Amino acid sequence: MNLSDKRRNTLFWALQLFGWGFINSVSFLVLKKFSAEFVTYSVVTGIFIGIFSTSLLRWYLKKNVFFDTFGVKELIKISGAFLITSALFAFLNFVFGYLYIEFGPELTELERNVLEVYDNVWILIVNSLFLIGVWTVCYLIVKLLLKMNANRIERLELNTNLKQAQLNTLKGQINPHFMFNSLNNIRGLMLEDVEKSREMLTKLSEMLRYSLTKNDVNAIAVEEEVEMVDNYIALSKIQFEDRLEFVKNIESDTLSLQIPPMIIQLLVENAAKHGISNLKQGGKIELEIKKAHNQLLIRVKNTGRLQISKNSTELGLSNIKQRLKLLYGEKAAFTIYEEKEEVVADIKIPLP
Repeated sequence: MNLSDKRRNTLFWALQLFGWGFINSVSFLVLKKFSAEFVTYSVVTGIFIGIFSTSLLRWYLKKNVFFDTFGVKELIKISGAFLITSALFAFLNFVFGYLYIEFGPELTELERNVLEVYDNVWILIVNSLFLIGVWTVCYLIVKLLLKMNANRIERLELNTNLKQAQLNTLKGQINPHFMFNSLNNIRGLMLEDVEKSREMLTKLSEMLRYSLTKNDVNAIAVEEEVEMVDNYIALSKIQFEDRLEFVKNIESDTLSLQIPPMIIQLLVENAAKHGISNLKQGGKIELEIKKAHNQLLIRVKNTGRLQISKNSTELGLSNIKQRLKLLYGEKAAFTIYEEKEEVVADIKIPLP
């Protein structure tokens, strides 16, 4: 059932033609007491009326009914569309029946009796409500089955991606180059400042513990993640010295909010490694966290050009995109762009 839109449309029209053709042909094939002209006119007009009416109904349902958020409002839309379509179906049957009586060939007694039945308004209404009702129920059942199948496939894909994302996240968190560089920098620092070296070793061990213990956690407080970033910046400044400036602008009411672990640290690491490290004069990394339009905005800006970051570890950025999609679907967003000689990375997460 995982069909492309083109194949679904082809199948829909095939079922439309077969269904309405069968409904309008079966009674005449059984009785075999009608003229060829009457049978041809009745079947052709019946198929046309059925396909025309229900195709309009389908078009409306596709445009205006959202099955992802199905509720009372959607039910009202379906009910209204069903009643209007039934009225249209009844009206068209009446018109084409009247035209055949007035302008068609001479009728047999049986044919006249059949057409006179369609002069009865209540019979027309009941017949229309029944046929359009059956069609609507069948259409909704098919839509439901397709939706359930699509959700099942999506869940399978997401579960597979989640396992891969978790593996990639672990690889992205334990950055051996950063760890080795930090150890070498701390070793050199020990000759100058033993106390600061001990402090940096503590920060490095906290980072390693954090990256390992938070791998299976889907959400942590912003405050905890920022502490991790502070440790990373402190270690990076041993190497960059005065070339690295770090600025934080964090709204206090965001500190307790939950976010996926490592996403800010990965952005800051990307900014330092593939932005500041490529500039002889160094530069600035700015971290901004705030609420905006029912979303949590996390923005990391660094001095530099975007092409400098194009050869960066796509692994880290890819992990961010994957985890945001897995956790929030289309409600979260991640973008990276250049603005006024700065590289800007934005993450938007829906607020609870």
